[in-house]
Amino acid sequence: MSSKFDSYQKRRLQSSYISVVISIALVLFMVGVLGLILLKSTKVANHVKEKVAITLFIKDKVTQKQIKTFRESLLEEEFTKKAVYTSKEQAAKKYSKEIGEDFLQFLGENPLKNGIDIYLKADFVTPEKMQELETRFQKNAFVADVSYDKPLINLLTKNIKRVSFWLLVFSGFFALVSMILINSSIRLSIYSKRFNIKTMQMVGATKSFIRKPFIWRSIKLGFFGAFLALTGLAFVIYYVDKYIPSLALLEDYLTLGYLVGGVFLSAFIITWISTFFATQRFLNLQTDELHY
Repeated sequence: MSSKFDSYQKRRLQSSYISVVISIALVLFMVGVLGLILLKSTKVANHVKEKVAITLFIKDKVTQKQIKTFRESLLEEEFTKKAVYTSKEQAAKKYSKEIGEDFLQFLGENPLKNGIDIYLKADFVTPEKMQELETRFQKNAFVADVSYDKPLINLLTKNIKRVSFWLLVFSGFFALVSMILINSSIRLSIYSKRFNIKTMQMVGATKSFIRKPFIWRSIKLGFFGAFLALTGLAFVIYYVDKYIPSLALLEDYLTLGYLVGGVFLSAFIITWISTFFATQRFLNLQTDELHY
């Protein structure tokens, strides 16, 4: 009879561990997907920002040598991603192609100016910083005028802030839900050991001594769940990269590193905290409360 009961308890405990691992894996998989979206959303936003250019129209009296020197000095600035020079002749050809006729035949001369398009680094694409740059360049002796799309910059900055805010809110909410789910699973697995916990406590074992093996077991289960979650994420990343190659997920080793580290760190922190408080609860129970 005792052997059957022990076998039943063992199967029950194994079933409890499996449910904990599955719960952790599912939650961490969703955390990983959300983390991937957060990381790539920042890169996508930066990619969009770095497509924005501020154009400097050069005065006619400035020589080609001076323009070349000026462009090289711009490339050394901390805000410059790249600087592209467009001559007035190139600009005229491009404009004629866009409108479908040669406007120079009507005007007799080229009214356009030589220009340098400065593509800024993402951190500098804000209304305030671009206004500072505009003011600075307007004082430059080589520059006749400065142009960029102010409404676009304002709209872009506003939308990125809005999306980032809601992503952070959703991430915080999901992190809280994930902790609650994993905490519930771990508490159920520890519940079956509550009598062992109380027995060890009654023979003089300290709380930290009793708690330690439960914490380490939960961390191991958490890491196993993290491994399963990362396996699922690997398939997701592979197929997303296959059908949306522009995201270059498999080539972004930094993002993948953050993702793997974040999943394992989340597994460690959540399982450690959940097990600590779950064991603490049973350690504080009175003997007559163990049956409830």
